[in-house]
Amino acid sequence: MSYPPLNALRAFEAVARLGSFNAAAKALFVTQSAVSHQVRHLERWLDRPLFDRSGARPRLLPRGEALARDLGLALGGIEGACARARAPEARPALVIAAIPSVAMCWLIPRLNSFRDRHPEIPVRIVYAIHGQAIDFREVDLAFTFAASPPDLFGSRSELFLPGVSVPVCNPAVAAKLRRDNAPLPEAMLQAGLLHDTDMTGWTGWLSRAGLRLTAPLTGPTFEDFNLLRAAALSGQGVALCPAAMIGDDLDSERLVKLSNRSALETYGYYLHVAETSDPVRRAFGQTFRAWALDARGPGDPDRAL
Repeated sequence: MSYPPLNALRAFEAVARLGSFNAAAKALFVTQSAVSHQVRHLERWLDRPLFDRSGARPRLLPRGEALARDLGLALGGIEGACARARAPEARPALVIAAIPSVAMCWLIPRLNSFRDRHPEIPVRIVYAIHGQAIDFREVDLAFTFAASPPDLFGSRSELFLPGVSVPVCNPAVAAKLRRDNAPLPEAMLQAGLLHDTDMTGWTGWLSRAGLRLTAPLTGPTFEDFNLLRAAALSGQGVALCPAAMIGDDLDSERLVKLSNRSALETYGYYLHVAETSDPVRRAFGQTFRAWALDARGPGDPDRAL
């Protein structure tokens, strides 16, 4: 058997990781036709197909999935070795990608605890952007938010914190709701609802509360949880916020929980640890994972108006 076609393996791994021939071509700075040619060359060399091309996007066949996983680990190890060879004096950093809500509300307020316990591990925090693939050859751990357990290529995933959301507002709005003495759902509608990305959360919550809506919901929509939280803190209205992300706000009474009735119970915050053959990255990742699991805490679920 001849030596494996390395360029074809690299092209195949990029398509598998990024999900399309076009995205792989952009990442490799070649044409889509060149990527397709390399993948066909690899399939001929292996004498078997790696993708199901019948749909709009290529779908990995079982043998292709196994090859992609092994290649991801191997190429990651090679790139890590080359990076260390280029800069042997540099200390490797633990790279953590976190969605903005986790970064601002959970990770950064607790980061000093990790640094005090493990001063030997340099840390770099970057944003994980919803809808954009995370390259676990460059990232050691990641925090994401999803309705069901995500399967991110190149990582092992586990539920980190529940995403269940509850209605909250600042103390001034809560005091007004008490004075109005109206049924809670109607009172919250009058105070104004704040929406995270869309209105499905509040639609479900109000339906569970037994309120029949006679008109479409109103109120501003925020594309980022940190914006929603800021609006609730400033008294703009009532927001459905994940209890796991606002524990500090509830403890300090910057926000008041209005009800134990919740929404978005199927959602969760997930922790992803890169699968890597690099012993330093693997050790750093497992050390941070152990600390994070020990440090997590959703706050007091029983505090209500």
